[in-house]
Amino acid sequence: MKAWLLDEMRGLDAMRLADTPDPQPSPDEAVLQVYYAALNPADRYLSEGLYPAKPAMPHILGRDGVGTVIATGPAATGLRVGDKRLVLRGETGVNRRGTFAQLVAVSADSLAPVPSGWSDQQAACGSLVYLTAHQALTMWGPLEGAVVLISGASGGVGVAAIQLALALGHRPIALSRSARKRDQLLKLGAVAAFDPADRNWRSDLKDLLAPRRVDLAIDNIGGTLFPELIDTLGEHGKVSIVGRLAGPVPEFNTSSLLFRRIRIGGVAVGAYTAAEASATWTQIVRLLDQTNARPLVDSIFPFDQLPQAFARLAEGPMGKVLLAI
Repeated sequence: MKAWLLDEMRGLDAMRLADTPDPQPSPDEAVLQVYYAALNPADRYLSEGLYPAKPAMPHILGRDGVGTVIATGPAATGLRVGDKRLVLRGETGVNRRGTFAQLVAVSADSLAPVPSGWSDQQAACGSLVYLTAHQALTMWGPLEGAVVLISGASGGVGVAAIQLALALGHRPIALSRSARKRDQLLKLGAVAAFDPADRNWRSDLKDLLAPRRVDLAIDNIGGTLFPELIDTLGEHGKVSIVGRLAGPVPEFNTSSLLFRRIRIGGVAVGAYTAAEASATWTQIVRLLDQTNARPLVDSIFPFDQLPQAFARLAEGPMGKVLLAI
């Protein structure tokens, strides 16, 4: 088969499109013929050695995908050749070879049926971002009608967080530097959208919410924006940390946490067991069906244009970037 092979942990430039042996299923695995795979920032982090994984080299990146089962191991119960399945969160693309390939071997308990009414493209890009957004929204326990502030709201996790927040009865507020994207996020269901580059955005948000404040911030960005997110929180406010697209937080005064008793926690979907990921995915599909929401696809690139697809991801897409295998 052909695959994008990562020869060493020195960034995406270390990838090459080449032939590699077809995977063979272990007893509890299935082999998928991949139709579409989705890109995630975590793929780049792993390629740069910034992710806690130690895969054998050459590695194949890619954590999301959809395809048809072409072979199964004897213990891969509940699967038959010809079944269409999507990849749920697991070791695929992390410590095991991933979906930027024509074929991929996946543990049977990390596969799920394509939800009814979803296209192959939507199924290929849904699992990781929705599992991440769901954990970010629910990791602190029940929240009733919360005000949820989402940085990097036009990305895959950001869009998923808006959709799931609405389905859970919350009020999502989006942050995006693009006026066009802010308009799209409002159409998607955000109750307000602000430009984090506008020095007045926090005061404008406080005026909008008064006398309330933000209950939960979902941070995909980090960097200098992080202390500004803290400033918007109310009593017992919480921050779910998803990513750090803007890099480390350069300065942060921890005393800003004290009097409002603010809590900060990291999102780690990889901590889910296969059973937990499957159960959570079932809840997510049910929530999305309530509002008829679906994953948002920004663009689809041919298989031989993975570097161009990652360039689009770096530009800041509106939704997910896919690779057509």
